[in-house]
Amino acid sequence: MSSKSEFSHGGWRPAPDRFLDIVEQPLYRTLVDLQDLVTTETAAFWSARGVKSLHLPVTTNSISSPMGLGSDSLPVEIDLFGQRTFLADSMQFMLEYGCRLAPDGAWYLMPSFRGEDCDESHLNQFFHSEAELAGGLDDCISVVDAYISSLASSVMERHEGAVGELAGTTAHIEQMLAMDGFPRMTFDEAVTHLGSDSHAVEYHDGWRTLTRHGERRLMEEVSPVLWVTHYDHLSVPFYQAYGDDGRRTALNGDLLFGVGETVGCGERHFDGEQTRRALAHHQVPEESYGWYVQMKERTPMRTSGFGLGVERWFMWVLNQKDIRELQLAPRLNGVALTP
Repeated sequence: MSSKSEFSHGGWRPAPDRFLDIVEQPLYRTLVDLQDLVTTETAAFWSARGVKSLHLPVTTNSISSPMGLGSDSLPVEIDLFGQRTFLADSMQFMLEYGCRLAPDGAWYLMPSFRGEDCDESHLNQFFHSEAELAGGLDDCISVVDAYISSLASSVMERHEGAVGELAGTTAHIEQMLAMDGFPRMTFDEAVTHLGSDSHAVEYHDGWRTLTRHGERRLMEEVSPVLWVTHYDHLSVPFYQAYGDDGRRTALNGDLLFGVGETVGCGERHFDGEQTRRALAHHQVPEESYGWYVQMKERTPMRTSGFGLGVERWFMWVLNQKDIRELQLAPRLNGVALTP
């Protein structure tokens, strides 16, 4: 199955006959049901709101996690017939473009590619459910709350028995559905709550990030489903709008549940001038984003968007501890795998 006999990815190992085991295990039959549920329910959710589905390429010259301040992933660079390009890590920029053609918003459900090593909560290739909508951060958060609750409700309606057997319980889903909106706290409030715990917050040169340990503490001590908003701007990619006049915070939010961050969202810069200022602030060259700046100069628009990591959502639904178990056909960077 692989061109290598050993892997440096922790305890998880794909075996040569793994695809045969997958065919025989009840987990993967239910996983197929949940994949189908995400596709059909997502399409129905957006159709009811007039948000349009876009068919987009998987290659791009404008990665959404650029090499600069605020980057949280590595791009996957390829040579395509002599042209240097990248496999998409997100199609947020194209969804922003789509909003100029579909004013009520645009969405897609397709693979994303990341260059860093996989582990218990990160895949090299995963599915992204992303949307870009007219309006600001609060508008986006309200829609995400409705979308996540809709998916959870559909699980209980269509697959409660199978999910309960595999996960050992459906209490976590019932708990989410009983919530009247998901609580919110700012990043500054989260840091204050976490106190002097040196393992909860990482401090960088002028900005801070939450660790997975910090996220777990917030979910245990504040709420199992929780928005953390207004992160330090230098900890997020340049395209997030500023949350204050001093350009310290961002109009963004992460929805924590299950493994931790499962949804990320944010409001975008309104026009080209704001975008140029943010590129310089994050020390990102404008060259690869010239078209993006031009679009915002020509058609300024207030939009916000989000991305759901679909396999992380599967982890939460099925109460699984390792995201690498939730692939029908495992993929590892630098390793030849079949099928």
